[in-house]
Amino acid sequence: MTKPALVVMAAGIGSRYGGLKQIEPVGSNGELLIDYSLFDAKRAGFEQVIFIINHKIENEFKQHIGDRIAQHMNVEYVYQELNSQLPDKTICPADRIKPWGTGHAVLCCKALLNGPFAVINADDYYGRNAFAQIYNTLKNAQDTAPHQWCMVGYILENTLTDFGYVSRGVCSVTQDHKLSGIVERVRIEKTANGVEYSEDGGCTFQPLCPSSVVSMNLWGFTSPGIFNELEAGWADFWRKNVPEKPTTAEFYLPSVVGTALGNNKAQVQVLQCTDRWYGITHPQDKPALSNAIAQMVSNGLYPSRLWG
Repeated sequence: MTKPALVVMAAGIGSRYGGLKQIEPVGSNGELLIDYSLFDAKRAGFEQVIFIINHKIENEFKQHIGDRIAQHMNVEYVYQELNSQLPDKTICPADRIKPWGTGHAVLCCKALLNGPFAVINADDYYGRNAFAQIYNTLKNAQDTAPHQWCMVGYILENTLTDFGYVSRGVCSVTQDHKLSGIVERVRIEKTANGVEYSEDGGCTFQPLCPSSVVSMNLWGFTSPGIFNELEAGWADFWRKNVPEKPTTAEFYLPSVVGTALGNNKAQVQVLQCTDRWYGITHPQDKPALSNAIAQMVSNGLYPSRLWG
């Protein structure tokens, strides 16, 4: 049986952060945030990692991350470019700059995956327990009908920043820990009224329950099933969304999952995690993250020098 692989989405250019946040050191010995995720993934059992990047950051990414990780894990690269995996008879809008989104990123990995795999963001801290749970769930996963997928769910209030807004997939979960629905909220933030989200760029807000279960894009999938769903959703996205918003529309991975759920083509087990999320969404996030990492090292969760 094929061992689960790890897919790392790292093609984003960090527009809100103001730079290539994937190479910001956060550990006392220059460790990057992705180092902690990969360290946790490796000790959970993952051996293969596929980095999704784009050619604009290729040299810098390999220099600071990929070449070093290749000494400890099997490393491969996939390039998410605007012209990658376009449906037949479609042409990328001439003034499109923004990447096509997380669904497109994973679709770009199709040629490299023939078994179960997990997906993470490069700029989020997930915690040791999250990787152990998803690896143990995936190691015996098979591509059946309906698809048997999984995700790690976090408590919304544990995933917010004090310095702006974040994007989260807000989940509906059944009593037996199955995902019944997911809605992508692209602007969630702390306001004077509590936790709220906006759908019009911050002009108006609606409340969100702080204890809501949210996705941090830590998903577990089986192939080829997920790629069949991604291809169908990608073609539909081009028919419905691109003509209306050619420069800004994004193809979200959670939306594909939600469609598969709605069509009874998938079941998604929600693996519950109560750990606090840490990430670098805004420059002001870095000091709190570095302090949290230092405390975890002090508590023995990580060695002071990760890779020896």
